[in-house]
Amino acid sequence: MATQFELQNAPGDLISCVKFSPLNHDQYSSFLLASSWDSTINLYDTKLDRGQLLTRIDGGSPLLDCCWDSQGRRAITGGLEGRVKWIDLETGNISTLGEHQDSVRNVVVHAESGAVVSGSWDRSIGIHDQRSGNSQKYNLPHKVFSMDIFGNMLVVGMAKRGVYIYDIRRMSEPYQRRESSLKYMTRSIKCIPTGDGFASASIEGRISVDYFDASANAQAKKYAFKCHRAIEQDMDVVYPVNALAFHRQYGTFVSGGGDSLVCFWDHKARKRLRQYPRFPGPIQALDIDSHGGSLAVSYGDDNYAGVGNQVQSGVIIRRLMPGEGKSKV
Repeated sequence: MATQFELQNAPGDLISCVKFSPLNHDQYSSFLLASSWDSTINLYDTKLDRGQLLTRIDGGSPLLDCCWDSQGRRAITGGLEGRVKWIDLETGNISTLGEHQDSVRNVVVHAESGAVVSGSWDRSIGIHDQRSGNSQKYNLPHKVFSMDIFGNMLVVGMAKRGVYIYDIRRMSEPYQRRESSLKYMTRSIKCIPTGDGFASASIEGRISVDYFDASANAQAKKYAFKCHRAIEQDMDVVYPVNALAFHRQYGTFVSGGGDSLVCFWDHKARKRLRQYPRFPGPIQALDIDSHGGSLAVSYGDDNYAGVGNQVQSGVIIRRLMPGEGKSKV
C-alpha cells in the first residue's frame, strides 16, 4: 500500500474542509467528507489507493465547512448563502436546519445531544436541534472565524482576537471570555483530545496552546510559538497557518500552512516531531481518522477563491505508520 496518494475525482475548486467519519468501525472509518467552493459535498472511501468517490452532491452555494452528524450517516454543511444544511448521503436529500444573516463559517456537532452548532459572519452562534427542528441564536461581538467542540466545551475564535468558551449546556453566557494569545487573525482552532484546552493558529505564522483551567498554575503552562516561516531571498517570509488537526490517540497535532508544508507537533514537549515534504499547493484543511492511521490534506491556491477560476486543488491521503506522530518523550 502506498504511503501517500492523491484522491481521484477531486472537486473543481478550492476544498474548504476534509472530515473523516467519526465512527470507529473499520467499514466506515475510512470515509471522508470534502466540502468545496464549487458548492459540492463529496464522500470518498479512502481505503483503496487513489480512493473512490462514492457520491457528489450539489449543496447549492460555495461551502466553507462541513462535518458529520453524530451517527456518521449525514453531512452537515455551512456556506456563503448563510444556511446550515443537513444532507442525506444515501438519498441526496437536503434539508435546512437553520439560517444566518451572513455566511456560515463553521459547523460542529455536540456528540452527546446530536445538536448542530453553527458560527457565522453575522456575529452569532446557532444551536440547531435535528429532531425537533428548533434553532436558537446567541449574539457575539465579532464575526466567527473558527470553532471547535469537545465534550461540552465549545471554543469560538472571532475577529479582533476574541475567544469565547461556552459550556454548551448553558449558552446564555460564555463560560470564559478571553483575548487570543496570538496577535493577528485566527485561522483555526482545535480542542485537545484530553479535554484540557485548545490550540489555535493565525495568519502570522504562529500557534498557541491554551488551557480551560483558569487557575494561575494552569495558565502558566500556555504558550505560543513561531512556525511555517522561511528565509527567502534574504527575507523572513511568514506564512499563514491555515489548518490544525489532533491525533486522538497520541494527543499530538499537525499544522498546515500557506508554505505548502505540514508539520507534526508535540505540544507537551514543545517540539516539532517531523515535517513532511512540500505538498503541491498551500494547505487548506487537515484531518486524521479515528484510528490515527490516515492523514487527509487538502491543498489549493486560494488567491482566486470564489471568483470562478479553475484553481489547482486536491486531497492527498497519507498512511501514518505505527508510531508516526507519537511523542518521543
